[in-house]
Amino acid sequence: MTKIVVAVKYVPDATADRTFSADNTVDRVGVDGLLSELDEYAVEQALQTIEAGDGEVVVLTVGPEQAADAVRKALQMGADSGIHVQDDAIHGSDAFATSEILAKAIEKVGDFDLLFFGMASTDAGLGVVPTLVAERLGLPAVTFASEITVDGDTVKIRRDGDVATQEIEGTGKLVVSVTDQTGEARYPSFKGIMAAKKKPVEEWSLADLGLDASSVGLDNAWTKVESFEPRPPRTAGEIVTDEGDGGVKLVEFLASKKFV
Repeated sequence: MTKIVVAVKYVPDATADRTFSADNTVDRVGVDGLLSELDEYAVEQALQTIEAGDGEVVVLTVGPEQAADAVRKALQMGADSGIHVQDDAIHGSDAFATSEILAKAIEKVGDFDLLFFGMASTDAGLGVVPTLVAERLGLPAVTFASEITVDGDTVKIRRDGDVATQEIEGTGKLVVSVTDQTGEARYPSFKGIMAAKKKPVEEWSLADLGLDASSVGLDNAWTKVESFEPRPPRTAGEIVTDEGDGGVKLVEFLASKKFV
């Protein structure tokens, strides 16, 4: 039986106004949030992998209390169980600390076959956590997969670049990150929404993972936001009145903005 762990992230809704807290960290509590769209593709590929045979999908997230919504969404899509690592000391952790927390949580999960990630989160957009976790776990990583094929213990991916396409193959326990080109993620069905209410979700703290608070959090972050300022409001557009020379005026306007 194939066991796949999918790491997902709870992020602020991209359609809403994003704000920062007083300590210059992204506000994840006072705004609407959801499962990162890019992580939905990872959940989808994990579900498709086990549907082709016999398997289990475990969803793992690290975040505040509201991050349980990300786990719930994945369970509604069809994942079997969830794990939520929550601890006040995690607040402000950067990618390096987050990768350490995830790696320790995955070690606590125990035996698994594959570890799936989205290509990046929709808030930070760094895309480095999958390989950082792979390094901490001592596992090979096949990343930015546009297509995934799993046959036994062999994983084949297609990675589409700007000028070339690569086909990469790996065997054994692997870390895989997927792009938004792998296929549309499914919407939870009513049956899936109801079934998710009965699926188990474990809550772990840093102590449960054997981690000390001194290794994570904002005070121990390697990267920090020094300052921020709101995006300036959009100015009113310029109206070009067509009096027979509208085309000329339009080209002149575009040229003045160096668009042509």
